[in-house]
Amino acid sequence: MEAYLDNSATTRVTDSVRDVVVRTMTEDFGNPSSQHRKGVEAERYLRDAREKIAGTLKVSEKNLYFTSGGTESDNWAIFGAAAANRRAGTHMITSAIEHAAVLMPMRYLEEQGFRVTYLPVDGHGYISLSDLESAICDETILVSIMYVNNEVGTIEPVSEAGALIKKKNPSTLFHVDAVQAYGKYPIYPKRQGIELLSVSGHKLHGPKGSGFLYVGDRVKLHPLILGGGQQKGMRSGTDNVPGAAGLAQAAVDAYASMEQDHAHMLALKERLMAGLAKLPDVVIHSEAGEKSAAHIVSAAFLGVRSEVLLHALEERGIYVSAGSACSSNKKLPVSPVLKELHLRPELLESTLRFSFSRFTTETEIDDCLEVLNELLPMLRRFTRR
Repeated sequence: MEAYLDNSATTRVTDSVRDVVVRTMTEDFGNPSSQHRKGVEAERYLRDAREKIAGTLKVSEKNLYFTSGGTESDNWAIFGAAAANRRAGTHMITSAIEHAAVLMPMRYLEEQGFRVTYLPVDGHGYISLSDLESAICDETILVSIMYVNNEVGTIEPVSEAGALIKKKNPSTLFHVDAVQAYGKYPIYPKRQGIELLSVSGHKLHGPKGSGFLYVGDRVKLHPLILGGGQQKGMRSGTDNVPGAAGLAQAAVDAYASMEQDHAHMLALKERLMAGLAKLPDVVIHSEAGEKSAAHIVSAAFLGVRSEVLLHALEERGIYVSAGSACSSNKKLPVSPVLKELHLRPELLESTLRFSFSRFTTETEIDDCLEVLNELLPMLRRFTRR
């Protein structure tokens, strides 16, 4: 038995993605900057990838820049906007539960003289639009709010925030970390007032090391990586053709089956939450139904430390997470996101995240629940001793 329930950390690639990546690594492997036929072939893959991704967002392909993933895209959006717009102001706004790829750049900018407002969230992880409106001022150059929280699945009011920002200060840029949302929800930057959008390929069955940043027409952005002048001089370095082609194929696949996949994962979420609710001393953090992401469930198992339960499940072939995979290698991790939800200490220390994909099955959910039902009494008895 094996149940992979850590899809918010990474997903396995689809067969179609695997095929295009292998082809661009073994057959059409030219450097897009080369002027011979092999280079022209590689450039064609990049152009095709931009067109496919742009089509999913209803934007122009000239507004897309390929990156190494979500972290680079987030860093570039924040540092690039700060550098290009500093004369207009030095104030930025974000939420207190953003991914570290947003929070750490913000904290660094504070050390460089910027002022950052961290919006608090309620017990389910939602920002307050009134708090956002109050925080925006003439000096605000950027607001960065994630679409879907990677730990508890909160879906932030992105469209409403975009409209509010433009009403309060039309010159303020709006960045959205859509790493956990792209490919799972329809996203239309122009309609939603989003001017910078970060995406990572390996969260939607694409290859690791791939991603993109959408940059709106009016956005002033400084490059982070200088060198050979690739991507119009905005992101130098030899183009990752296999990554871009694989990401584009993953996007096409995701959008082709989005409604079906969403319904499937929502059913899995409801199945898991119903089963967890029957177990003693389990507190579910994620909201039920459509109120939060269909592919994420966060729950605390009182009386058992999260890493103990994680490894006990691992021994039975069930793979879950104790929080964000980008920080879970730390000893005894305590999630900053869960702290911001003002949970009791015993909940902070006993929380696991379960996350699904289109490949997750009901059998995996049932197996996980069965094993939890066996393990929890034993682990709790051991803990009391």
